[in-house]
Amino acid sequence: MPPAAPLTRRDLLARGGCGIGLVGLAGVLADAGGLAGGDPLAPKPPHFPPRATRLVHVFLNGGPSHVDLVDPKPALSRHAGQPLPLSLTTERKTGTALPAPFPFRRHGDSGLEFSDLLARTARHADRIAVIRSMFAHVPNHEPSLMLMNCGDSVQPRPSVGSWLLHGLGTENRNLPGFLAMCPGGLPVKGPDNWQSGFLPGSLQGTAIDTRHSTVDRLIENIASPHASAAIQRRQLDLLRRLDASRHVTDPRLEARIGSFELAFRMQTEATEAFDLSRETAETRALYGDTVHGRQFLVARRLLERGVRTVQLWHGAGQPWDNHEQIAPNLQRLCGELDGPLDAFLTDLARRGLLDETLVLVGGEFGRTPTVELGGDGAAKAGRDHNHYGFSVFLAGGGIKGGTVYGATDDFGFRAAVDPVSVHDLHATLLHLLGLDHTRLTYRYAGRDFRLTDVHGRVLRALVA
Repeated sequence: MPPAAPLTRRDLLARGGCGIGLVGLAGVLADAGGLAGGDPLAPKPPHFPPRATRLVHVFLNGGPSHVDLVDPKPALSRHAGQPLPLSLTTERKTGTALPAPFPFRRHGDSGLEFSDLLARTARHADRIAVIRSMFAHVPNHEPSLMLMNCGDSVQPRPSVGSWLLHGLGTENRNLPGFLAMCPGGLPVKGPDNWQSGFLPGSLQGTAIDTRHSTVDRLIENIASPHASAAIQRRQLDLLRRLDASRHVTDPRLEARIGSFELAFRMQTEATEAFDLSRETAETRALYGDTVHGRQFLVARRLLERGVRTVQLWHGAGQPWDNHEQIAPNLQRLCGELDGPLDAFLTDLARRGLLDETLVLVGGEFGRTPTVELGGDGAAKAGRDHNHYGFSVFLAGGGIKGGTVYGATDDFGFRAAVDPVSVHDLHATLLHLLGLDHTRLTYRYAGRDFRLTDVHGRVLRALVA
């Protein structure tokens, strides 16, 4: 055998360059969650002992009117039909002060005030904390939805539920760790609201149409029409063996295969979880046989089975976007929400689940205290978008009940006392779930990202 040719400097650099390139490729794939990071959904310990282990976000998409529901403003009645002594810059032209059409009353030992439209939810006043000084960036649905759900109104970012799965994992591998319930259709921006962004695809939310009541309608293709469970298992095993033969891991392909595996496991677990006939007649009557009653009851069953995050959207599009005739619209919307929300909080409490379940109720912004005007200058009996000041409320998991945090001005237009950004809200949610928002990061494109970006403070006055 002839002696090996000597290794020249050119050969050394060429071979070394290829090696360095592979190291760089490994770094890129690791950024994408594709190497040696383990299972993205595996349970992980929190940063510190949590007050809650799961999150429920009741999303009143469209922008509910805070001054008509949880932020009473007597000054609007005193100025009814008159211009307000404020400089108002609104998206559309508005006119004079529009008082709340329904009365407010105090509830519980705390005396927390709620509109009569939420009389049943108000039974839980001493479990609820209302933030009355929220603010967002712009008066448009799309960026405000992205800010509330993903922490950024401009750039695509992972959603809150995806961040929670990244930080804590899931407790049940046979169900999605993050579900978005959308009765009748998707909200504005659709799946962007529960996207995983640059996090692994297995962390994105799974949407279901809770307008339906049977599992095969709730979850499309839950059962195969042509393959038995044994055949499906063989197909998935083959897919996994083919995947293992590759030399480079593709996180997108891993996420897709993971979704096939989850769908296979869900055929048994989801069928049981979504079967409300397994509940007692008393429990079904408590929630009511309505779309929202069934949706809240399904949510409770999912929480019991280890689902980390559940979003309950009110309906397709933006049902709380009441530019006209706000009184009858609010009466209808609250009629759909109030009883099921009361039942949900009552049921969680009596089952010992509320202490570990953090419940957030609110929309992407609020409404103006002044009446919206049409193109002809006539009042439309509704309210325009208001991102300068609005309310959300929380219950359960470590929340100090019977609490009001912050305030808007005398008319409910702008956050005036202890303003709370969406980043502050997110930091507080993560804190209650045992996560330090400054430590919950993910390295992507050469930098560490987090849900709160470079902002956010924990609202410790809300923590029990």
